[in-house]
Amino acid sequence: MIKATHGNTEILKLHKTAFLCSRKTPASVVLKCYDWAIEQREQGNCIISGFHSQLEKDVLHYLLKGKQPIIVALARGLKEKVETEFQLPIEQGRLLIVTPFEKKIKRVTEETAATRNKMMLEIADSITVGYASPGGQLEMLLYSIQKPITTLFSKEKMLEETK
Repeated sequence: MIKATHGNTEILKLHKTAFLCSRKTPASVVLKCYDWAIEQREQGNCIISGFHSQLEKDVLHYLLKGKQPIIVALARGLKEKVETEFQLPIEQGRLLIVTPFEKKIKRVTEETAATRNKMMLEIADSITVGYASPGGQLEMLLYSIQKPITTLFSKEKMLEETK
């Protein structure tokens, strides 16, 4: 569960959609994820993500241009100083940083990322997956979830692209 926060904790009371995406994604998914992010921004939906993979970072870029609430879930402890790109959204009360770790955890590992993802999925009301690598950690985690999951990729097309 959440051990530390920075920002507006009232955001936790909103309907939250978790966005997750594997590190390696096929090109066919990228534009769908960008379009999804812009749609979420325009609708004012609260998104929670680790914003760790490159595609997740790109989604954050689109979200930060809006006014909707965002939750950044860290796979490490809070830093002493908040990233520059987060300062204004925090001051505006529309960004919350959460972590399941103490400040002494300074590096992201496969284990801390898995713990962060579990925390995100626990507090999210719904889940959107940009892409889940076949047999990867994310795909395995999603099998255990009992919440609505939307995918931005088609499994049939994914199988074609991996051949």
